[in-house]
Amino acid sequence: MKTMQWMVVLAVCGVLAVSTGCQPWQKKYEACMQEKENLDGLFASTQQSLQDCTAERDRLASEVARLRQQPKPTVTKQPTPPEDWEWDPKKGTLTQKLASDLLFDSGKAVVKSSAKSKLNSIASTIKQKYPNKEIGVVGHSDTDPIRKSKWKDNWELSCERALAVTRYLISQGIPAKQLAATGRSEYHPIGSNKSQNRRVEIVVHMY
Repeated sequence: MKTMQWMVVLAVCGVLAVSTGCQPWQKKYEACMQEKENLDGLFASTQQSLQDCTAERDRLASEVARLRQQPKPTVTKQPTPPEDWEWDPKKGTLTQKLASDLLFDSGKAVVKSSAKSKLNSIASTIKQKYPNKEIGVVGHSDTDPIRKSKWKDNWELSCERALAVTRYLISQGIPAKQLAATGRSEYHPIGSNKSQNRRVEIVVHMY
């Protein structure tokens, strides 16, 4: 009887020992399964990122190929302006601004003798450096209304002064077909000083 009791006790202890020993392995198994699920998710995310990167690489390669097939833009060399000339890269123009007080007596449209040396220099520059460029001669006036002179208005005065300078440049050997005279009246001032706004501009159109 005692032997049977000891056998039952030993059996129960064995079962308890086996049951107790399995608990750490069960936890390790569950942890491994969780880690596997995490790795599976990470793998799927990595695969998607790889596909996205491959698609972007192909897109960029296609864009590079397209750009290489386009003609290269023409680089326009920027001119070095002569002394007293202003370069406007947006318009592609070289401009010489001459005060009307330098060129003309008040209310007149006849070039003064004292202004001819300056115009001679400008004509020489045009012939030497810009023989094939279109040249605009633009007259500007101030806002004072015409009262004493013979001109109908500032439009007429600015046009006649532009014509006077144009004709003088022609007399100095610049072909008439290269020149264009226009008057802008009072509507394009460059400052608050009226003497600044009374001017004639000689404009070389570079392109």
